[in-house]
Amino acid sequence: MSESVKLTAQDGHELDAYVVRPIGKPVAGLVLVQEIYGVNAHIRSVADGYAADGFVVIAPAIFDRIERGVQLNYSAEGSKTAYELMNKLDPKTALFDIEAALGWVREATGGLTAGVVGFCYGGLLAWLSATRLDPAAAVGYYPGGIGRVAEETPKAPVMLHIGTEDSHIPRSDVEKVRAAHPEVQVFDYAGAEHAFNRDVGQTYDTVAAKLARERTVAFLRQYLT
Repeated sequence: MSESVKLTAQDGHELDAYVVRPIGKPVAGLVLVQEIYGVNAHIRSVADGYAADGFVVIAPAIFDRIERGVQLNYSAEGSKTAYELMNKLDPKTALFDIEAALGWVREATGGLTAGVVGFCYGGLLAWLSATRLDPAAAVGYYPGGIGRVAEETPKAPVMLHIGTEDSHIPRSDVEKVRAAHPEVQVFDYAGAEHAFNRDVGQTYDTVAAKLARERTVAFLRQYLT
């Protein structure tokens, strides 16, 4: 069952969020952080999938600070708009929105633990959530820009998924994370490109997406339940 809710961040900003609940008793809460294309049909479908695994999932519309109701497609025009919006977003205030989502889902589940999963820019924010906020665990898919913050220390267990052919993330950035944090689980996916989990585009890699999801769900169940 899905719905739209309103969140209020610590600085007073109000934003929308997509929420989907599992059938039956939830196992934990999960904040799902969007790609740069907004909380679009793909992100909602990913949220629905995690709800089917037993999580109460909330996907905050972090672009609401710039433009409300962003739901872009993956065309050249959609990508152009997505990058323009991303460049206007401040990670600091985006974390305010994720913090609000974590608080909401904990309350909605009656105090169950909550984690963060993010994709693309959302993957970077998942990492920053682990280093600057207080989720019980975090998973980042192809977190662009992570090399700039690789020295930050996670306060919770972290898992990262990165394709070996990801043109957005230099291999040197991946090695920075490994060198600084050997405890972080960093998985490489041979031949996979950026956005290999996105099942509505040419970069979709069925094998890599399936394996990454299996690892993610097992990781979340380990640390959140």
